[in-house]
Amino acid sequence: MRDVDIGARLKAFREAQDLSQRQLAHVAGVTGSMISMIEQNRTSPSVATLKKILSGLKISLGAFFEETPPDGMKWHFTRAELGEINPEIKRGAPPEAAKAISFLQVGGAGTSALQMLYEHYPPGADTGPELYSHEAEEAGIVIDGQIEITVGSETRLLNTGDAYLFNSRLAHRFRNPGNTPCIIVSACTPPTF
Repeated sequence: MRDVDIGARLKAFREAQDLSQRQLAHVAGVTGSMISMIEQNRTSPSVATLKKILSGLKISLGAFFEETPPDGMKWHFTRAELGEINPEIKRGAPPEAAKAISFLQVGGAGTSALQMLYEHYPPGADTGPELYSHEAEEAGIVIDGQIEITVGSETRLLNTGDAYLFNSRLAHRFRNPGNTPCIIVSACTPPTF
């Protein structure tokens, strides 16, 4: 897995849209100093914070980390096609050590109307204290373990074999309250995560 310079990439996307750090901070609902610190690689954003910032750029997390696929590449069949999109893990921290959630994406974010993820939540891992939202619908099946999902003001505990489907425009978060890892296979359409 190659290292990604999150700060440089964020700056490039921001400048491509001709936005100042202050303008991006305003539309994303974060501070200008947060944008500056991320761009200088002086802080590492959580998944929820990075999604919030990227929503101001109208870019999905998957598209932000997407490597340019070879021309004409459309179909994805092998495990080698799964790409990590969590910034904490892309920096090389093993999921168990950082309690980081692994989001392995099938194919590239910009190549399909559907985004499919293989998600790994270590015990105690969560998507952060803030609920987040994005312009899509998402669904998933708990393959192993348990996950607590909050959507709006409602919270449910799902176990192996349980499934979910909700409008991602509603603020939500995921948390593994168990003592074992949780594995989820999920899909999002359009691919805005």
